Amino acid sequence: MWIIATEGALFAYLLFSYYYIAIQPHSAGTFPPEIPSIDLSLPNTLILITSSVFVAIAQHGIMRGHTGRLVVGMGIGLALGITFLIVQYYEWKGQSFTLADSPYSSLFYVVTGFHMAHVFVGVLGLLAIFVWSSMGYFSRTRYAHVHIVAVYWHFVDVVWLAIFFTFYLTPRIMS
Repeated sequence: MWIIATEGALFAYLLFSYYYIAIQPHSAGTFPPEIPSIDLSLPNTLILITSSVFVAIAQHGIMRGHTGRLVVGMGIGLALGITFLIVQYYEWKGQSFTLADSPYSSLFYVVTGFHMAHVFVGVLGLLAIFVWSSMGYFSRTRYAHVHIVAVYWHFVDVVWLAIFFTFYLTPRIMS
């Protein structure tokens, strides 16, 4: 839980940077330079939320002794997590700005990049749980590892919702 608390603080500071720069007088009218498209980010948000639902199904399944639900839920959560990373890559590739173009672009790439790194770590955790589940390592009485990875995955999802709100919805609200 301490790791999640420190990571939460990291993202809070990064998002604070966005809002701090956005309200500066010199940023008026230029921050963000253009309202970002939600063509990929909105479906990607739904993908990540859906992955969290399947991880929760897996988590609750093993608590009831349903190893099949654990394997299937983790497998689907893992596949959706990988899908999120792929879609995020294409979103990065399709941006009209680079890391060094403006304060907005720097923040966009740093914040989403840190999040992608956390998703990648979460995908590795889901992969480990999926493999171990497939091998029968967990039961109704032995599933602490499942909970640890699930809590981390849910944290990554909540952070994405804050990022999505900040970078994609806030500019639409403020315009």
